[in-house]
Amino acid sequence: MMDQPLAGIDVPSASEEDGIWGSDVVARMLRALDMPYVALNPGSSFRGLHDSLVNHLGNERPQMLLCLHEEHAVAIAHGYAKVTERPMAVILHANVGLMHGAMAIYNAWCDRVPMVILGATGPVDAAARRPWIDWLHTAKDQGALIRPYVKWDDQPASVAAAIESLVRAANLARSVPRAPTYVCLDVAMQEQRLTEMPPLPDPKRFAVTSPAVPSAEDIQKVASLLRNAQHPLLLFGRMSRSPLDWARRVALAEYLGASVLTDIKTAAAFPTDHRLHRAKPGFFLDEKGADAIRAADAVLSFDWVDLGGTLRQAGGPTPPAVINISPDHHLHNGWSMDHQALAPADLHLAAEPDPAMHLIADALGVGFGQAPGELPALPASGVEEYRPLDVASLAAAMGEVLRGEVVSLVRLPLGWAGDAWHFRHPLDYLGIDGGAGIASGPGMLIGAALALKGSGRLPVAVLGDGDTMMGISALWTAAHYRIPFIAVVSNNRSFYNDEIHQERVARERRRPVENKWIGQRINEPEIDIAAMARAQGLLGIGPVHTARDLVDAVAEAVKAAKTGASVLIDARVSPGYSPAMAAGMTRHAGETATG
Repeated sequence: MMDQPLAGIDVPSASEEDGIWGSDVVARMLRALDMPYVALNPGSSFRGLHDSLVNHLGNERPQMLLCLHEEHAVAIAHGYAKVTERPMAVILHANVGLMHGAMAIYNAWCDRVPMVILGATGPVDAAARRPWIDWLHTAKDQGALIRPYVKWDDQPASVAAAIESLVRAANLARSVPRAPTYVCLDVAMQEQRLTEMPPLPDPKRFAVTSPAVPSAEDIQKVASLLRNAQHPLLLFGRMSRSPLDWARRVALAEYLGASVLTDIKTAAAFPTDHRLHRAKPGFFLDEKGADAIRAADAVLSFDWVDLGGTLRQAGGPTPPAVINISPDHHLHNGWSMDHQALAPADLHLAAEPDPAMHLIADALGVGFGQAPGELPALPASGVEEYRPLDVASLAAAMGEVLRGEVVSLVRLPLGWAGDAWHFRHPLDYLGIDGGAGIASGPGMLIGAALALKGSGRLPVAVLGDGDTMMGISALWTAAHYRIPFIAVVSNNRSFYNDEIHQERVARERRRPVENKWIGQRINEPEIDIAAMARAQGLLGIGPVHTARDLVDAVAEAVKAAKTGASVLIDARVSPGYSPAMAAGMTRHAGETATG
């Protein structure tokens, strides 16, 4: 996929240069670092940089993406990175914009995706601050607001320091394990007049850190364990979007005759309808997944999210051999518990999972196999046309229309059944938001759709109603920049996740479960989400209530998306989770997937 300018959108009038300013240097450096877009919500703290992007660079590479909320700006960069595995730039206004964007930054941190976030502060020199407003928007250590969940931050005090800071921020964001970085730019530095444009470093002279390579001895240990295992199990977690990597994973599993598990928290990593894929991908283990772990005599985990918790969910003794391939420990800190439970590992290779997988396959003499073609993702079951909608019939109705399309499922809701749709390509499904922060879905859909534009793939997301409502104003950005996609809102008119928690508490305390809906249901009045989408320039369809109506709505949406439209369908579904999901969300520590 090639980045392409959003032609004809926000084209500035020609500008005659009148000198060089500090912010012009920052803008030029962003272009040199190959940042194709910069998502932002305007703010006076970076008014100098804003001017430089428009009047010095002509709003090209990077091209601005105007957002109506800082959280959406970060979420768009997050969705873009999930497709491309490359960082996009974001600008957040002062301390207040950074606080608005903080939840989305935490999502990106937990999802281990790269982005370069630029901030700004009012003049560091107190004598240069305007009364009132500059004081409110100046922080002594602004990076402290997000330091526990960014990889690196800086507040350079000069133009020369800003150049170096941007290079470092981009390289650290791109280096494994990937994560956001943050650079805060002083207003005074941006608005400093220079006598000439300083020479900019060639980013190629500051190479991104090479991935760590396991020792040949460790690779041979892994290969030996796998050769001798009778029941090997491969856990594919955070893996690349490369079709060649995908093909080698399949070849490795087939060579070993190994069982394979994937989950729905991370993007597609292995064909889910393959004979070796032992259980439907889910947020938590179901009984088949637990059986696969208990039966294994060697578990090879490739950057699996929550390896320790997953092994505990399976119950029974830990498998005799556990090999963990992950560089994630480099980001673990004492503030956030996103590192999950401590996982047993007889051998831990601190390496990027796909390169290590290739080395293991080489040691075993495994070939590459065939890279997946752009086959459509396949829904698992047919549609009952006049059945009232639940999440299962919603998936079937979508599949009835989308079966012949090459679809990228950008997001799926908590109630989604992992066997409702098969994944056959690394872009068939992109995973969730990392930190489970509501409001991320619409922005991430826009960012992913932007990255997929011109690829021949149709971006589709199934969003929750609470997630959509909290992130609804992100949709204007999609309409303005003509970014095509289909959003299907699985609208159960409730914060249903908390209903099942309230039901569990009520049962344990022998109190009326009939009251679980109070303080959860979104009705009286029900919200017309399709109308809110139409108000922002999207094609809003619905509400629809039956599978037949949804089939017709998706067919209409596909035609519109192929002409460049952004489409939202309000699908009214009955609440409900799969048994494994409901149990996983509410079980106490120590409870297993089977009880």
